[in-house]
Amino acid sequence: MPTTAMTMLETYPAEIDLDRNRLANAIDALIACAEACTACADACLSEENVAELAKCVRTDLDCADICGAAARVLSRHTGYDANISRSLLDACIVACETCADECEHHASMHEHCRVCAETCRECAQVCRDLQAAMS
Repeated sequence: MPTTAMTMLETYPAEIDLDRNRLANAIDALIACAEACTACADACLSEENVAELAKCVRTDLDCADICGAAARVLSRHTGYDANISRSLLDACIVACETCADECEHHASMHEHCRVCAETCRECAQVCRDLQAAMS
């Protein structure tokens, strides 16, 4: 069953200069990453040692915001500007790698951090793949 992103891309009436499957995969990964990071930040705030997780919460929320913004921009195609998309993907890769690194520090103690780190690494790779297709 196609995702909402793929369904919407299939219904777009004009030409899209990117492979629609690759683009849909990126949008889906960005949305999943934003959700995982938001949930991880919330879970961190519920941990007993929340003060030790302050940096994790911050990187989670930064990554969630950046990935969410990128997903929204990549979902728009009228007046498309590849330079903006590339810049957003660069920002996503940095945010995802930073968040994954931070979450991995806590992954042995907090399962939500392990899941978040894994999701961030996957998202960073999908963003790299889309960037490569844009070149």
